[in-house]
Formats: sequence, structure tokens, C-alpha cells
Amino acid sequence: MATKDPTAVERANLLNMAKLSIKGLIESALSFGRTLDSDYPPLQQFFVVMEHCLKHGLKVRKSFLSYNKTIWGPLELVEKLYPEAEEIGASVRDLPGLKTPLGRARAWLRLALMQKKMADYLRCLIIQRDLLSEFYEYHALMMEEEGAVIVGLLVGLNVIDANLCVKGEDLDSQVGVIDFSMYLKNEEDIGNKERNVQIAAILDQKNYVEELNRQLNSTVSSLHSRVDSLEKSNTKLIEELAIAKNNIIKLQEENHQLRSENKLILMKTQQHLEVTKVDVEAELQTYKHSRQGLDDMYNEARRQLRDESQLRQDVENELAVQVSMKHEIELAMKLLEKDIHEKQDTLIGLRQQLEEVKAINIEMYQKLQGSEDGLKEKNEIIARLEEKTNKITAAMRQLEQSDNDLLTQTRTIALSLVKCASSDTQDQYKLVKDISF
Repeated sequence: MATKDPTAVERANLLNMAKLSIKGLIESALSFGRTLDSDYPPLQQFFVVMEHCLKHGLKVRKSFLSYNKTIWGPLELVEKLYPEAEEIGASVRDLPGLKTPLGRARAWLRLALMQKKMADYLRCLIIQRDLLSEFYEYHALMMEEEGAVIVGLLVGLNVIDANLCVKGEDLDSQVGVIDFSMYLKNEEDIGNKERNVQIAAILDQKNYVEELNRQLNSTVSSLHSRVDSLEKSNTKLIEELAIAKNNIIKLQEENHQLRSENKLILMKTQQHLEVTKVDVEAELQTYKHSRQGLDDMYNEARRQLRDESQLRQDVENELAVQVSMKHEIELAMKLLEKDIHEKQDTLIGLRQQLEEVKAINIEMYQKLQGSEDGLKEKNEIIARLEEKTNKITAAMRQLEQSDNDLLTQTRTIALSLVKCASSDTQDQYKLVKDISF
């Protein structure tokens, strides 16, 4: 059979002792009333076992006088990892009776138990293995899985209330010896029914603690994977930072070049502005004069618009009263417009005939000049055409005269209707007259 590693055996023994110590402490606390003091033997043995677990694999540090091997270093590191632990560290350093680092470490363990934070403090400590490697060897219990198991078991101690007086206790000179007789049991104790019931309850708590421990182990492994990923991302970020610094240097050079170019552009722009400033001032003066004229025109137009709006309002009021009369006038106007359109169509036809006669007359006149034999006949034709032209002209004049007479009659009718409807002012009468015709 292969020989086991002595350090692995030591870790297994310490783990078993921690299990027995925590189990016995919880079991006795349940029967004792859960509130414990400093003189309680199982509690004293628990601190001795925890001291041996924390000392396992601890590196020896050289000092001026001798070699130093204490657990206060890693416990003091908890303050940096867990902000809530700053208060307990300050309280330990302020205790007057403590002179050695080991005494401060023992006081720290007692205060952490009273706060019910020991499992939380040690959990954040074992996660940071790179920091623990400064204090422990690679095979130490706190660097291996046994340390995580013990931290998981410590969660069960939160059901215990401890009232410990750390200030008056001599923690520097205590000798930490494990009393194995407390964990050895005889047959009479095994046969006790009440004890078996309590043991069953403790075993249930143990199963709960072990399940919690498994969960904590999975959390630890996930945290390790996260640490690895964060280290990789940190390396990538460092490379990106170097690239960014190079880009910043290039951008600074480009910025310097752009600034010089900007200065040249600014000088040219200032010269151009000085040249254009005179033109702008001249244009501004012209604009001021034109703006003054436009303002006067605008004011005059506003005044006229206001007057016309008032006049239109009055006329609209008057027209609203004379709606029935307006319908009659519109009917008469439609009839007159129809008659006028018919006469205008007739007049257009007569004008077309006149144009045709004129064209024929011109053609005949041209033929008359080329032919002397048919002069008399053409003269007669011309005479007849001229007579016809005169008749057409007389008819056109007669139509125009009749058109004018119809317009005069329409105006007379409209004016008579307006005068009969109301007696308005001269401006309103003129506006109605223009609207009607």
C-alpha cells in the first residue's frame, strides 16, 4: 500500500477535529441554553482547534531577534478584503492587555464569534489564494479544500450566542492543547435516548452545514473561474491601454499640426473679415434705409388694411341684411349676362365675316391691279362689298349700342334697388356699386 502524504494526513486530522469541535459545541450549546461564556470548556477547545487549523502550513517569518510564526498576519488581511471587518481589527488593536500577535489573533477569533461573522470573514480570506500564499505554504490547510470545508462548517455556529469577556483575559500566555477526552464517548452515553434525540438534531444540522459547504465549494470554484477571466480581461485591457496611449500620442501630434494650420487659417480669415467688414457696413447702411422705407410702407399698408377691414365688416353686415334682394339682382344679372353673351357671339361672327370680306377685298384689289379688263366688274363688286361692309359695320354699332343700353338698364335697376334698401354712407354706396358691376 502506498504511503500517504503526511501533510494530507495532518489536514484530514485537523478537519476531523474541527468537525468534532464544532459538532460538540453546537450540541452542548443546545442543551446548555445557547448562550456561552469564556469558561465553557467546549468553547475553549473550539478556539484551540481553530488556532491549530490556522497555524497549519504557516510560513516562518524572520525578525530581528527570532523567527516568528503567527496567525495574526492573515487575519489582519481580512480588513482589506472585507470592509465590515475594519471595526473588529480596530477593537483588537485598542485592547490594552494584548502584547503579542498571537494574543491579538485569539481576541480576533473571539470577537468574530460574538459577531457571528467568523464564517464570512474566513470565506473572503480563502478566496484570495494569491494573497494567502504570502503567509502559507502551498500544502497548508487554508490553501486546500479542507479550509473551505471548515469555513462551511463555521456557518452552523451562527445559532450560538456567545458572551465573552476579552478585555480582562490573558490571551498572550495561554497554551493551546487539544483535549481529546472531550470527544471520546462511552456506551452509557450512546444508550441515552435524550442524547440520541439531540444527536439526531445535530446530525440534521450537520447535513445542512455539509450541503451549505458543497454550495460554498461550488461558489469558490465559480469565483476562481471569474478571477481567471478577470485576469485575462485585465491583460487585454493593459494591451488596449498601450494601444490607446500610442493613439493619444499620434492624436496629440495631429492636434499640434492642426493647431498650426488653424492659426494660418485664422490669420487669413481675419484679413478676409477686415476686407469684407467695409462692404458689410455699406450694405448695412443701405439695408437700414431700405428697411425704413419698408417700415413706412408696412405701417401705411396696415392702416389701409385696418380701414378696409372695418369697411368690409360694415359692408358684410349690410349684405347680411339684404340677402333676399341680392338673390333677385343675381338672377337679373344672369339673364343679362346670357343676353350679352349671345350678342357677343353674334358680334364675333360678324367680325369674322368682316375679316373675311377684308381679305377678299384685298385679294380683289390685288387682282384689280393685275387686270385692267375686268376693272369695271371689279369696281361693282368692290362697291357691293363696301356696301355690305357698311351694313355689317352699322349692325355692329347697333349691337354695341343695344349692349350699352342693356348695361345702363342693369345699373339703373341695381342702383334703384340699393337706394331703396337702405341709406348708407357714400363709401358704402360706392363699394356696393363696384361689387354689382
